[in-house]
Amino acid sequence: MLSYQHAFHAGNLADVQKHAILATVLDYLTQKDKPLSYIETHAGRGLYRLSGPEALKTGEAEQGIGRLDQAFPEGHPYRERLDETRAMFGADCYPGSPLIAALGLRETDSLHLAELHPQENAALKEALGDWGAHIRREDGLDMALAITPPTPRRGLMLVDPSYEVKEDYERIPKVFAQVARKWNVGILMLWYPILKSGAHLQMIRTLKSQHEGALCHEVTFPPAREGHRMVGSGMFIVNPPWGIEDECARLDELFARL
Repeated sequence: MLSYQHAFHAGNLADVQKHAILATVLDYLTQKDKPLSYIETHAGRGLYRLSGPEALKTGEAEQGIGRLDQAFPEGHPYRERLDETRAMFGADCYPGSPLIAALGLRETDSLHLAELHPQENAALKEALGDWGAHIRREDGLDMALAITPPTPRRGLMLVDPSYEVKEDYERIPKVFAQVARKWNVGILMLWYPILKSGAHLQMIRTLKSQHEGALCHEVTFPPAREGHRMVGSGMFIVNPPWGIEDECARLDELFARL
């Protein structure tokens, strides 16, 4: 199935959690004068217009970054990525995680992106084609297994599937275990939705049993609209970098006020 398009959900509350953590981790990694690799398995189109019909149809961006835009102070890495995106592309634009990565990385770093959906892949190439990114139209988990350990060896991988393929819940722990064995120094980050059905629970239990010392951060929020099944989102991080707990605590306080 290739029906999912993130334009309907870009800038929602789950994106705020995911992208704030991602920007913070990248900022930490780039403090050292050593090159790194960034790998993303489900990249989407990289750049979204929140004035577009998809975003307006769901209203999720208005409830997400629309409510929390000013909650991130000047100097926060996520704030900087938002400001840079708007300055470059327009006030109604929102960066997907590939653009957040591209804006935060340096010329010495490597950027590997996979997106299987043909239209999303074409839009990704249009948005990031001039950034030196290695963009592939293939299964992202297959790409992760093929290119890890990457060169440079230092770096992180973001896995951010739509979970429209229910087998992802079983496949992801297997792939994480394989990648962690091959790339034991890599920071492995997984985003997952918290649904009323609890579909994620067994996956997280398995991941926790496999990765001692991993960080699991979850936030909850009201459904975006009547009948919406997502009531929160989570980030599971293998080899969490020093200090990320502070950002998670900041997000806990932020989401508790919703």
